[in-house]
Amino acid sequence: MSDPHAHHHASNTGVPARALPQGPSPTHDPDHAAHAGAPSDHGKHAGHSVEGFRRKFWLSLVLTVPPLVWGHMLQDALGYTPPQFSGSHYIPGLFGTAVFVYGGWVFLQGAARELRSRAPGMMVLISLAISVAFGFSVAVALGFPGMPLWEELATLVTIMLLGHWLEMRSISQAQGALQELAKLLPDVATRITSGDATEEVPASDLRERDVVLVRPGQSVPADGVVSHGTSDIDESMITGESRPVSKATGDRVIAGTVNATGALRVEVTAIGDRTALAGIMRLVADAQVSRSRVQILADRAAFWLTWVALGAGGLTFVGWLMAGASPSEAVERLVTVLVIACPHALGLAVPLVVAISTTIGAQNGLLIRDRRGLEEARNLTTVVFDKTGTLTLGQHRVVDIAVTDGWTPEEALAVSAALERNSEHPVARAIVTTAEERAVAKYDADKFAYVAGRGVEAVVKGNSFAAGGPNLLRHLKLEVPSAIQPMVDKAAGQGQGTIYLVRESTTVVAAFAVADAVRPESREAIERLHADGIEVAMLTGDAKAVADGVAKELGIDTVLAEVLPDQKSARIQELQAQGKRVAMVGDGVNDAPALARSDVGIAIGAGTAVAVEAGDIVLVRSDPRDIARIITLSRATYRKMVQNLWWAAGYNVVAIPLAAGVLSRWGVNLTPAGAAVLMSLSTIIVAVNAQLLRRVKL
Repeated sequence: MSDPHAHHHASNTGVPARALPQGPSPTHDPDHAAHAGAPSDHGKHAGHSVEGFRRKFWLSLVLTVPPLVWGHMLQDALGYTPPQFSGSHYIPGLFGTAVFVYGGWVFLQGAARELRSRAPGMMVLISLAISVAFGFSVAVALGFPGMPLWEELATLVTIMLLGHWLEMRSISQAQGALQELAKLLPDVATRITSGDATEEVPASDLRERDVVLVRPGQSVPADGVVSHGTSDIDESMITGESRPVSKATGDRVIAGTVNATGALRVEVTAIGDRTALAGIMRLVADAQVSRSRVQILADRAAFWLTWVALGAGGLTFVGWLMAGASPSEAVERLVTVLVIACPHALGLAVPLVVAISTTIGAQNGLLIRDRRGLEEARNLTTVVFDKTGTLTLGQHRVVDIAVTDGWTPEEALAVSAALERNSEHPVARAIVTTAEERAVAKYDADKFAYVAGRGVEAVVKGNSFAAGGPNLLRHLKLEVPSAIQPMVDKAAGQGQGTIYLVRESTTVVAAFAVADAVRPESREAIERLHADGIEVAMLTGDAKAVADGVAKELGIDTVLAEVLPDQKSARIQELQAQGKRVAMVGDGVNDAPALARSDVGIAIGAGTAVAVEAGDIVLVRSDPRDIARIITLSRATYRKMVQNLWWAAGYNVVAIPLAAGVLSRWGVNLTPAGAAVLMSLSTIIVAVNAQLLRRVKL
C-alpha cells in the first residue's frame, strides 16, 4: 500500500495508440462521424432538419385554417355558413394548394427517394394520397363533377408534418459527444525550443518528439512521456482512476488529462489520430448510430399498408366502373380509399409515445436522449456500473475511523481536520470535508508545517500532532496499536488509504481509512435491480482491491477492475456475446465508448459532458435508483407503442373495405370527407392512448 500522502509510485496508465481502432479521426468532422449511416437508417428524412419540419408544420397549420372555415366539411358537420364576399369561394383552393406545395413537397421528395431505392413505404402512400386529393380537387375546380377535397388535403399535410416533426425530434442523434471529447484537448500548447525558451503554438502544430511544458492546471496537449519534473495528474476523465496519479521522469501521460500540481516537461509520442483520446472518439463514433426496433416495425407496417392501399384503391376504381358507376363516382371511391388508408395514426403511433415518455422521464429526472435506449431498457438482464462518480461520489471521504483508549472518533477527526486544513492534498481535503459534513468541533492549528513524503505537523490545543501515512510511522519508528490494527488491515484489503494521527511524536492515537465514498443511494439501487432479477456488475479502471471493497459493501455480483478505456467497450461486447442485454451506467469520458456500445447507455448527469452526450438516458439527479424507474418507464412505453401500432394498422381492416363501398347496396357510402374524419379519429385515438402513459407510476 503506497503512502496516500506521498503518492510516490510509478504509473504507466497511458493507452498505446495501437490498442485503439484505427481509421479516420472524427476530430476533423464530428458531425459526419456522429451521423455516419444516418441516411440509410432514416431515409425518409434525409436532407431535412428538425427545425425545417417544425417551421413547415406551424406555417401549414396557419394556412389550413381558411380551407377549414370556408370548406364544406365543417359546414356540413357544424351547420354554419362562413362569411361570404367576392372571391371567397376560391379560398379553399388557394390555401389548399399553398399547403400542398409548401408543406407537401418534403413528402414528395421522400416518396421519390423510396421509389428510387425500390422500397416504397410511408412516404409513397402519403404522397399518393395528397397528390390524388390535390389532382381530384383541381379537376373539380375545372369542372369535373364531384366534391373538392381542399380541407382534407390541407389537414392531411399539416398532421403529417406534425408527426414527422415529433419523430425527427425524438430520433435526432446527439452530435455533442465527439465535440465534448475534442474540448478536452487544449487549443494552445507551450513548446520548448532551444534551452529553456518557450513558444505558444496551436496544439495541432505539435509533432512527435517535440517537448512541451505543461503547467499546473493545464491539460496535456498530446500523448507523451515525462522528460523532466514530477506532478500529480488527474486522469479520471480518461482512465477512471479516482485518485490523482503521481508522474515522474519516464512515465506516460495522456492527452486531455489535467496537471494538478508541479510543472512537467513532456516529450510528445503521439498526436492527432494516434492519441488515446482520438481512439476513444473513434469508439464513440462507431457505436453511437442506433436504430429503433419499434420504428422498424412501423416502417414495415407502412410498407405493406402502401401495397394494400394501392391494391384496394385500384380494385375499387375498376370495380365501380365495371359496376356501371360514373367516372366521378369511381374517382371519389378511389380517393376515399387512399385518404382513409393514409397512415396518419401509423406515422404518429411511435413518435407521440416517445414524446410523452420523454416528458414523463424529464419530470422524474430521466432525460431520454435516444429512443432506442428507452425501448431496449425493458429487456435488460445486466446492469454494469462504473464505480467512480456513479456508485461512488467521485470524491474522497473518511469511510472508517479507529481510535485508542481516551479518544472518540469525533475528537480525533476534529484534531486531524485542524492539521490538514492548510494542506491542498486530496487526502487532506477528504479529512477536512468529512469533518465539515459531520459537524465536529473546529480547532485552530499553530506552527503548521508540511513534511514532504510524510505528512503535516501542527500544534492543536497545546499539543503537538502529526498526520500522515505509513511513511510517517516509519520515520518516527512507531508501531500501529492493537486497537487500530484491525481497521488498518481491513482498509488495506479494500485498497483504501490509511492516515494516522500521532501525538507528541510518540503515540498513535487514531487512524482514518480514506476512500472514494459510496453514494448513500447505491445500495438501495442494487437491491431494487436484484429484486427485478437483474444482474449487477461493476466496470472500473481502479485497482482490484478498491473495486472488490466497494462490490462487497454493495452486494455487486460481478467485478471487472483495472480495465483501460479501450477495453471497457470490449468487456461490454463480451457480456453481450453471452446473450445478455446490457446497460452501462457511467459518468466519465472513459465510459463514453462503453455507454455507446451497450444496449442502453445511462449517463450520470453530474458527470462529464461527453458521458451525458454519449448516453441514451441521463440521470439528472445522479441517483442510481433511477435505473429501476427507467425500466418501468420502458415497459410502459413499449406497451403503448405496440397498442398504437396495432390500432393504427388494424383499423384499416374495417376502414378500407368501408371506404371501398362494400356496404353501398345497403345505402352506406363513405364520402372522402367522412374518410378524412375517420382518419382523424384514428389519430385522436392513438393520441389519447399515448396520453394514458402519464398515469404510469415510476
